[in-house]
Amino acid sequence: MKKLVVVLLFIVGITAMAQEKEMQRPNGDKFASLSPEQKVEYQVKKMSKDLSLNDKQVKEVKALVTKEIEKRDAIKTEMKALQAKQRIEMKAKMDEEYAVMRNEMRKILTSEQYTKWEKIHEERREKIKEKMKEKRENKKINAIPDEK
Repeated sequence: MKKLVVVLLFIVGITAMAQEKEMQRPNGDKFASLSPEQKVEYQVKKMSKDLSLNDKQVKEVKALVTKEIEKRDAIKTEMKALQAKQRIEMKAKMDEEYAVMRNEMRKILTSEQYTKWEKIHEERREKIKEKMKEKRENKKINAIPDEK
């Protein structure tokens, strides 16, 4: 389930870009307490800063991010109720949607901005993978009964 949630976050591709300390909650979920509008505004500001977007790009990215956040929230709700087979199908669907999103970003951004966006995205993706690996390892350690 956790892996699927991580993949879900990758659909948007930019959800993981929010790294500000003031938004971090104790459990590490940075966006759970924000409204969808706040999530959009934060992500657009972060991308604008990181990629030096012009006004037209900001407007287009904002529309794309809004659409993706709505999709992601709907998918998260739906995934909670799915069985294993359905989750595999959902993952394939999410991968396709992520590819579409990347193509749309490629149209909006200049080639330099897109390359930078991909690099930032990949770095953050690796950080998330490391955190998930640590969480799994911690669960395994905590699940081992004490030997007496």
